[in-house]
Amino acid sequence: MLRWSAQPFLRYVLALMAGIVCYAVFPGAKAIGGAYPVGGVLLLALLYLFLLFKKKFGARRTGLAGLLLLSSLGFLVSMAHDERQADDHLVHLPGRVLAYEARVQTQPEQRQKSFRFVLRVERVRTAGGWQNASGQILSYLSRTAATPPRYGERWLIAGSPERVEGPRNPGQFDYRAFLETQQIYHRHFLKPSQRRLLGLQPPSRSVQFAYRINGWADSLFTHHLKGNQEFAIVKAMILGVRDAIDPDLQQAYSAAGAVHVLSVSGLHVGVLFWVLSAAFGWMRKQPRGKALFFILVTGTLWFYALMTGFSAPVLRSVGMFSLFLLAQLLNRQHNLLNTLAASAFLILLFDPNALFSAGFQLSYLAVGGLAICQKPLYQSLVFKNRVANWLWEMTSVALVAQLFTFPLAVYYFHQFPTYFWLANPLVIPLSSLVLILAMALLGTGWITGLSDVIGFLLSKSMWLLNQVVLLTERLPYSVLGPFRLTGFELILLAGLLVCLLLIVMERRAGLIWWAIGISVVLSFLNLSLQWQREKQRILVIHAGGKQPMINLIQGNTAEFFHIIHFSDSDPAFTFNVQGTFDSLGVPGSGITFSQLDLHHQSIQIIARRGKTIGVIGRAYARNNVRLAIPLDYLVVTQNAVRDWKQLSGRLGARTIILDESNGRRTAESLMIQARTAGFKSIFWTRETGAFVTRFE
Repeated sequence: MLRWSAQPFLRYVLALMAGIVCYAVFPGAKAIGGAYPVGGVLLLALLYLFLLFKKKFGARRTGLAGLLLLSSLGFLVSMAHDERQADDHLVHLPGRVLAYEARVQTQPEQRQKSFRFVLRVERVRTAGGWQNASGQILSYLSRTAATPPRYGERWLIAGSPERVEGPRNPGQFDYRAFLETQQIYHRHFLKPSQRRLLGLQPPSRSVQFAYRINGWADSLFTHHLKGNQEFAIVKAMILGVRDAIDPDLQQAYSAAGAVHVLSVSGLHVGVLFWVLSAAFGWMRKQPRGKALFFILVTGTLWFYALMTGFSAPVLRSVGMFSLFLLAQLLNRQHNLLNTLAASAFLILLFDPNALFSAGFQLSYLAVGGLAICQKPLYQSLVFKNRVANWLWEMTSVALVAQLFTFPLAVYYFHQFPTYFWLANPLVIPLSSLVLILAMALLGTGWITGLSDVIGFLLSKSMWLLNQVVLLTERLPYSVLGPFRLTGFELILLAGLLVCLLLIVMERRAGLIWWAIGISVVLSFLNLSLQWQREKQRILVIHAGGKQPMINLIQGNTAEFFHIIHFSDSDPAFTFNVQGTFDSLGVPGSGITFSQLDLHHQSIQIIARRGKTIGVIGRAYARNNVRLAIPLDYLVVTQNAVRDWKQLSGRLGARTIILDESNGRRTAESLMIQARTAGFKSIFWTRETGAFVTRFE
């Protein structure tokens, strides 16, 4: 039974989270001056102290006052971490930035054509001259640069960063909101010629050292792991860098319910803790052994955190295990759920935006679920055979973790891995073996023969792990979806799982009616959504990318039109189009890909449900084509038109759409011409986002 009195930090962290959410939800909160919230918190603190010493008011009222104080503290901490509160932040600058000085804030991540990293602005130059400024910029530098960026470099940069755009296609991932949780509101695509090195001044020597350790480990893995995908997965697991993973392999891990393996996480820290405890647990029985064991294990865990570049998930887990070990050292009674809540409390005090990270939410739900349910579930079945018992233990871990993270995982990723229970009993021990061998390789890298043997075993173990994941993905119906949950449906689904949990674990039979009621509401919402989707007839001209992307959606099927050599693995498709299919309930099996030959054909006509859609590209500009029948929609691509006079007497359309395969200057010129002439049925996806219309 879950007793609130046994885990006080659970109450404290929930109160703190309430204040953080209030700051994020209410827009007016961000405009509040600093003095008012501070004054409010001080008044609440005085009220709490008053109630604490005046015992006649009772413990309940005093406790409520304390929780209210913690909520106010959460609000205040969020405000203190909101960089937009600074008057000189980039979002407040009135004029256009012509140049700026900035420092490389993060370790550069290698992409296919660029380096990706974060710059922290120090000064900007506008029309009024140089002035101090603040803010972070997500930056991309072409890999043609002679030297890659280094943490701590100060640059003088010509040009102006741009605000990060919100989603421009139906159902598209909101990248702007994601970056805002990291206090990033601008981005800049840089050419090597735009920057000039001013010096090297790392803002943190410890972080600089962490990146050096990370680079040393990277070079060691590169030397010993010859297989590209084996190296990519190990690099992601140990160092937290996922830039080399093949997209198809990453999807396979997601389909197998093993995507948690692809990033440094609490699982890896837990495995490392278990190995250290098994190897050095005997020390705790010796005089002063507890202190030595504490120093050895916590030192190793924090070195691992250092090696990952102080990755946020690893810091969370290392903090939790450090608290656990400290409790053991001080002979204090240990409660895993309370320790977990205490670690979350400390993390949110230092970084309140971590609350809105999917990784933070999923990892704490998974570990919290294991603390509550894994042991009772494991003990519900007894196997005399050791192998069967071990397999059941691994399965119980996978079942509980998946159950507790199920609502959020579906909400964020829109799919459910069917065979997670089959894959994880093998994936967990194999990934643990990979982690142990990887750490052993780091420890013996200087011993030539031994390190070669360990590197060979690591490569083969990683290959076996990949094969298990790939085989699981190939099973029929390995992934269910796409699913789309609204915030209300997420709350209902979480409430249903809580009711079922309380019914099973605490025998609360009265909650059965609540569970039935929630199930009925969810079923009604799902049936209503399915009925709407069966009747949907939608045309989408997608924004983004440099190729035409036209979608005709009818019910649960879609016909996607694209040019030659375009595929569903193209980043432009996954980022701009896949979310549309997910949000409208179109499965992968319901998508038909049709190629547009705009290089040879002057115009291609698409006729659906009494509507005609014409698409023109490069060939149109070369050929004098006339069409007597007016079109309902004309999609202009690839700079087919540079002046509207080119259409006069040749093509007529009720609505014209310019997509982003047209050059910016050409499209801007055409839009100016259209506005001057008073045309209103002309759209440019760069300005308006995706063009979406429904067929009746």
